[in-house]
Amino acid sequence: MTDSPASVMLNRLRGVEWISDWDYAMRHVMSRRLLMREYLRRAALWAQAYSAENEWPFFDVTEHINPEFRLSPEIAAELDEFLGTVPEWFLRNTCAGAVRMAELRVQDQAGLPDLPDLYEPLVLFYERGGEFVYDNGGGLDLTGVSFRPKGLQHNLGSTALVALRSDVLDALDAKGRISFYATADGGGPVLRRRLLPGGERHDEAFGQDMRWEPTDRLPASEEEAKEAGWMQIGDSEAAQLIEAAVIGIPR
Repeated sequence: MTDSPASVMLNRLRGVEWISDWDYAMRHVMSRRLLMREYLRRAALWAQAYSAENEWPFFDVTEHINPEFRLSPEIAAELDEFLGTVPEWFLRNTCAGAVRMAELRVQDQAGLPDLPDLYEPLVLFYERGGEFVYDNGGGLDLTGVSFRPKGLQHNLGSTALVALRSDVLDALDAKGRISFYATADGGGPVLRRRLLPGGERHDEAFGQDMRWEPTDRLPASEEEAKEAGWMQIGDSEAAQLIEAAVIGIPR
């Protein structure tokens, strides 16, 4: 196989363990949820740009961008063989789209809209814990967390996830039920509280060495935390603050 963009993407997908180890997927619950949200947002933008709203969210957008586009026979054959190992139609649709888009971007860059890379968040999601499945209520089971995708219009207005960096995604993930905190002005460090089974609690601050370290700055109760100036924030806000801290570190 050549080192074309399509073959590089196909090799990434070949490395995915679709039925992932439960513990591994659970360790990446936070980042996987954010990556899925970002994919849904980007998919809404691309679907709107190509009048493919009825196919949102898990579709191969290249069929709408250029219906005449074809992969080389060699890569097309390898892609078909690979897709035969992928368990669900919605996974196969997005894997095919990711491989085809990787090649189409090189061949027709000038003809593509100024939109963020559609499939990268979802490929990262797959690499961090494998498949997702639809549940009986129309939600998405991301392994360890249930996620409701809502509708296309809702996702068009959702906040962008800035961080697709592996170090930022890694910093979001940990064992336990996690809550993030920051000061109202955003000037202080990001804190997190992790609650483990049995009631064990860990309060940590994200430091300049890109590590979570124990901290006593976060009061025990939510009311006391508010009085001390700590506001609970969402995971996407935490991702942006962590990314800003990472980028600000001299390399």
